[in-house]
Amino acid sequence: MKKPIIKGITLTAMLSLVTFACSDKFLDLSPTGTLRGGDSQLFSKAGIESTLISTYAQLNGRGFSRAASSFNWVRGSVSGGDANKGSNPGDAGGNSNFTTFQRFELLPTNGDVNDKWRGMYEGISRANAVLRAIPQAAADVSDDDKKRISAEARFLRAHYYFELKRSFNMVPYIDETVDYGSGIEKVPNNTDIWPKIEEDLKYAQTNLPATQSAAGRANKWAATAYLAKAYLYQKKYTEAKPLFDQVIAEGVTARGTKYDLAANYTDVFNAATENNAESIFATQAAANTGSVSNSAQELDLNFPYNTGSNGPAGCCGFFAPSFELANSFRVNANGLPLLDGSYNTGANQLKNDQGIDSKTPFTPDAGPVDPRLDWSIGRRGIPYLDWSIHPGLDWIRDQSFAGPYSPKKFIFYKSQDKTLTDVSSWTNGYSAINYNIIRFADVLLMAAEVEIEVGSLETARTYINRVRTRAANRTTWVKAPDGTNAANYVISNYTTPFASKEAARTAVQFERKLELSGEGHRFYDLVRWGNAAQVLNAFIAYESQRLPTGYAGARFTAGKDEYMPIPQTQIDYQGRDVLKQNPNY
Repeated sequence: MKKPIIKGITLTAMLSLVTFACSDKFLDLSPTGTLRGGDSQLFSKAGIESTLISTYAQLNGRGFSRAASSFNWVRGSVSGGDANKGSNPGDAGGNSNFTTFQRFELLPTNGDVNDKWRGMYEGISRANAVLRAIPQAAADVSDDDKKRISAEARFLRAHYYFELKRSFNMVPYIDETVDYGSGIEKVPNNTDIWPKIEEDLKYAQTNLPATQSAAGRANKWAATAYLAKAYLYQKKYTEAKPLFDQVIAEGVTARGTKYDLAANYTDVFNAATENNAESIFATQAAANTGSVSNSAQELDLNFPYNTGSNGPAGCCGFFAPSFELANSFRVNANGLPLLDGSYNTGANQLKNDQGIDSKTPFTPDAGPVDPRLDWSIGRRGIPYLDWSIHPGLDWIRDQSFAGPYSPKKFIFYKSQDKTLTDVSSWTNGYSAINYNIIRFADVLLMAAEVEIEVGSLETARTYINRVRTRAANRTTWVKAPDGTNAANYVISNYTTPFASKEAARTAVQFERKLELSGEGHRFYDLVRWGNAAQVLNAFIAYESQRLPTGYAGARFTAGKDEYMPIPQTQIDYQGRDVLKQNPNY
């Protein structure tokens, strides 16, 4: 069977020689990367839309390490105490060891830090390419098209700069007027870019339509929510309040569905139910498209380890929820969280199977817990979606380093294996699950923060209770094989007014910890609240007693660790007279 193929190839090659032997025109080749038909293709509606879509495509950090994604599971959740790196000490999972993020040992030479920088500027470069193309647009690009496309590009540029701002603080601002050969390499990082982020988001809010042709496109309401979020980060509460009010009262998805909480908490993390009423702006993941880069490719390591056919993917045990986070789901007899921190003491600590092999009998914790626990954390004795009962140690690569828990959000169901997961690569862990950069529960809790600061504690309580009411839907709680609740789930609303602003702040901050755990928000929340050093050093003190190898020497240093270092590679490229390093690095 091989001979005809070889002969066919040989014959084709010979015919090629005969065809071109009497002419040198075959030497007249367009340079690699040149478009047939010239640059006019770039400025057609199809060409400009394609460049815009490529700007959306960068949201998951494709082409760079997992730390470059807008998900921020490494910096936002591992540095924030939601989880540890997981796996074992020797398994890095990136251009450097992710353990440095949990120990606050980041150096300017860290490859993942550089990839976050590069990934975000790649997105900015693509947005700027769109904006440079608009003035040269072909006749098939209408004025309405120009307005919408420009607004989408500026929304995306604002997102990438927002990521850079909260990751590095002082960064160079590059817009569409600056390019290679026109001074891009001389732009310093000595100017606060918040006004530029606001400017882009205001433009997007004004010029984007309320509905879009595709669910993944940003609309007017996504821009409004993002602008309010940018104001919140700057403590501009009076500016943020009317925007959050509008989003909550009037906002709709790109498809025109009124914003609301999904009826089932787990629907937020399910590829079969995504782009629902709760989704305000999300990365759009797809499986079996011919490239795993279109999937949730930054999450490919974040599955239980060595599960075989009883669990998903089988690799690699990363992103293991922390002891401290699991304890946080403990509630009192009335179903309210233990806001005094007593969840980390005595019998309030969640019973776990640390150090117990899977053959030894183990009974899960029987005390009262928030029902979101078992949609957020995989633990022994509790059903792991529709796969099987989590067996404990058998699914943990190294308990002494990672602890006893597995990630559970953003995990595909057994019934979705090989249909909503990609089968073209080394693991089925490349799933079609979207990541919500902003979801409605997040908006409600951000709005609650704003209401507290402007003095409306009752409105804040209403928003917090709305989130808790969804979690209290008994029909959506995790069930044991016999149909009963898998654990002792108890949850209730705050039925009495908050006693003070401080009490209200404590409640909303803890609610964000529970509701948004493992979604990349925690570290950034702690930094903007101003309590990162206090909370994270207390976390490290607790967690290091249980995982001494993973947290050896860990400490958060105020005035330094709020931001990552400016990558040394970038300083070397542009020069020390252009880029200045962040303090204390």
